[in-house]
Amino acid sequence: MNTTNKIQQYAIVDVFAERPLRGNPLAVVADADDLDEHTMRAIAVEFNLSETSFVLAPTEASADFRIRSFTPTGDEVFGVGHNALGVWWWLAETGQLRERTSFVQQLGDELLPVSIGRENGRATVSLSQAMPRHIGDVGDLQALAEALGLDKTEPALGPQEAVVVSTGAAHMLVRLVSRDEVDRAEPNASMLLPLLERAGAQGCYVFTTSGEQSGEAYARFFNPTVGIREDPATGSAAGPLGWLLANRSGAGGQETFTVVQGVGMGRESHIRILVRPDAVELTGSAVLTATGQLHL
Repeated sequence: MNTTNKIQQYAIVDVFAERPLRGNPLAVVADADDLDEHTMRAIAVEFNLSETSFVLAPTEASADFRIRSFTPTGDEVFGVGHNALGVWWWLAETGQLRERTSFVQQLGDELLPVSIGRENGRATVSLSQAMPRHIGDVGDLQALAEALGLDKTEPALGPQEAVVVSTGAAHMLVRLVSRDEVDRAEPNASMLLPLLERAGAQGCYVFTTSGEQSGEAYARFFNPTVGIREDPATGSAAGPLGWLLANRSGAGGQETFTVVQGVGMGRESHIRILVRPDAVELTGSAVLTATGQLHL
């Protein structure tokens, strides 16, 4: 018997969900300071979830926790989305935040504020994302329509606009004409990947606001750059989308949006976004679905 195995606790939380087996599942590995990067990557591959997050002591004095997140291909990601929100929800629900409500997280090179509240007896987390940046527009919408599997012969189909925006992670935001068109998108990864690379984007967020409630968008997310065929909830893309919608509305000031995602996957998610002139804030909650031990 090997007596040198290390026991590492983990939890699976479903983020942006009201009940288990909805939203976006995240593996949270606590007290991960003794794990090297190679082991973190291997654990993320083992879980095979869209992201696995590791909770570490900060290296910056002003931060409370440091978070590192990896995809199933072992790629590290730095956007503020379900990877961070699920960690903070788990810390709050397990009593590790000592009744405080304001914190600072260290995620990559960014130090970003976090707020904890409660709604209906559950912790809610609000995360500030990095300053929004418009990276650029995508010009070849015909090639993009082909890569998304949309029939170009029907005039009503195909992207209406495509832009790349970052609030910590750059994503291609593709406006489609209807919810039906969003549902019928079937991306070809080998065709979509070079378009994303040329545009400087990590993933592709197809969305529509047509026919939805005011302030609501319906979206799907594809990210072949890190091996994610489809993601049921993507906070790092919802933030840029909120900024884009606010920018297009021309209203100025503070605006709120909700993104509905993951419906066709059977994992409906609701992501709330607050857009201010100088910041984007993501709000949501989660549910605990599983706990266990890693034997390393």
